[in-house]
This record gives sequence, C-alpha cells and structure tokens, in this order.
Amino acid sequence: MDIAFVIEKFVLVAIIFGISLLIAMYSTYAERKVAAFLQDRLGPDRAGPFGILQPLADGVKMFMKEEIIPSNASKWLFMVGPGLAMLTACIGTAVIPWGSDITIAGRVIPLQVTDINVGILYIFGVVSLGVYGVMIGGWASNNKYSLLSAIRAASQNISYEIAMGLSIIALLLVTGTMSLKEIVEQQHGWHWNVLYQPLGFLLFMICSFAETNRAPFDLPECETELIGGYHTEYSSMKLGFYLFAEYINMFVSSAVMATLYFGGYNYPGMDWVLLHTGPIIGPLIGTLVFFIKIFAFIFFFMWVRWTIPRFRYDQLMHLGWKGLIPLAIANIIITGIVIAIIEKF
Repeated sequence: MDIAFVIEKFVLVAIIFGISLLIAMYSTYAERKVAAFLQDRLGPDRAGPFGILQPLADGVKMFMKEEIIPSNASKWLFMVGPGLAMLTACIGTAVIPWGSDITIAGRVIPLQVTDINVGILYIFGVVSLGVYGVMIGGWASNNKYSLLSAIRAASQNISYEIAMGLSIIALLLVTGTMSLKEIVEQQHGWHWNVLYQPLGFLLFMICSFAETNRAPFDLPECETELIGGYHTEYSSMKLGFYLFAEYINMFVSSAVMATLYFGGYNYPGMDWVLLHTGPIIGPLIGTLVFFIKIFAFIFFFMWVRWTIPRFRYDQLMHLGWKGLIPLAIANIIITGIVIAIIEKF
C-alpha cells in the first residue's frame, strides 16, 4: 500500500474530525446568539469580545465539574452510552465529498475519506446506530424518566427513518447511483436535485429534524415532562458528549442535505473559477461554498427551534406515519411515472 495514500487519508480524517468538533463547539455559541437575536436579547457577551470565547469557557466548565455515576446505574453501559453517541455522530463524515480533487506536486488528492458505491446506505446505517447511544444511556441510568426518554427516541427514530428512506428512493430513481461523489458531480451546472425533487427534499429535511432530536421534534429531551430526558443523570464531560453529539449530528445532516439536494461543492461559475485559480485554490473555493451551504442549514435548524413550539407525542407520530410516509410513497410513484414517460418519449 502507498504510504503517501495512508498519510493523505490520516490527515484528511484528522482535519474533518477537528472541523466537526470546532463547528459543534461554536454551534452552541451560535445557538444562543440566534436565540438572543430572535428574542431581542444580547446573548453571551462576557467571555471575550462578543462572547466569542464562551464555548471554551463551557468546555472548561464541563471538564471541571464533578463526575457523578448513580449508585444503582449499570456503570459500564452508563459510560459507554455517551461515547457511542459521539462515535456514531463523527463517523458519518467519512463518505461526504468535501470538495473536488486537489492537485499538489502532480498528485491528485480527493477531498473525501472514501467514495463507496453505497454511500447513502452507509449514512443510513450510521444514522440508525445513533439511537443506541441514547437508548443505552437512558436504560443504564436506572431512572424512569431517562428510560421513557430513550423509548421515545427509539420509536421516533424508527418512525422517521422509514419516511427518510422512502424520500431517498425517489432521488435514487433520478440519479441512478448511491455514490455521494457521483450524485454531486451530476448536479454540476445548476442541475441541483432540489429542482427535480422538491417534495423529496422537504420530506428529507423534516425527517432530519426528527433524527437529530431537534425542536419541534425534541420529545426525548422534553424538560416539561422528562426533567432532562435520557441524559438526566449525566454530568461533567459525559453530558458534554451527548450535547456535542447532537450538534455534530446537525452538522452532518446539513452536509448530507447540501450534498444530495443543493449541489454539494458546486456553484454558479465554478468552471471559470477553476480555470483562473488553479488546481489548489479552485477546489478550496468549492469547499468554502459547501460550508456556506452547511452553515445556512445549521442556521435554519436554529431558526426553527426558536420559532415553532414542540409537538405533542401523538402529533409527532401522526405526522410521521399518516403524513410523511404516504407523501413519500406518492413521491416515488410520481417520480417513477415521470421518468418512464421521459424515457419513452
């Protein structure tokens, strides 16, 4: 095996992991600043200029707080839960294409850890595993509120994964591939999939809110009913892991939506920019555009949280099973008919 290839991948994994943690850190800051803006407040403004050092202060606080494990908890699983939540949140970034290939000293370096031909299935597999961290943490706490929260999270994830999977089937009918790299390349030149699959995108986005346990689908953490949800008994950095995992999941969901429906790293005038900026700066501009799209989705996640009230649990299940799933099936049928007509004539 080429040692340079191993080094490239190791460096890329380290950079993506670092960026994921950095974005998760400053998403907590952005969340409070967006909430403050929408509620006509200032938000964090004590730690550094404009409160920019607030995430660092929060990190130090999490590390310095007392570590408490309930005496009746299943101690090993209690510790495994937060780690599993973080692991499944981070590994979803492996198949996302972060930019077009960079050429350095005659060597072509892809800005993607791995391009597997079942990339979408990999994403769904990782998303499905994510609920285990919540389930294990809720069950191991030996707290009835935490257990109720874990059960809610599991049923919510299962319900909305079905609608999410069905919404993707219509996209696969259009693209004919499950490789995220190929899907992005097909969207070059304003052929963004959101123009061909607007209903599929809407369904996928709503399911993403439910899969990441974000408001108005944050029933597993419903403080009015369940104290703090599945992480009620957690403190110190174990609690920090659960909170970090939520923000990393939000980041990965935003990246997947931008990749599947909004062209990924493609943007208007991309060919002209690549021609005039060279094989290094050009692809990095595409990566910058990709991150701008991701940040726009993250802002939308936050905007919705501070705008729409939380659903009741029966409303959440009603929407998932009686609303989104029938719409997703109808979208598949309509897409199939349209494709058949186009191919025929």
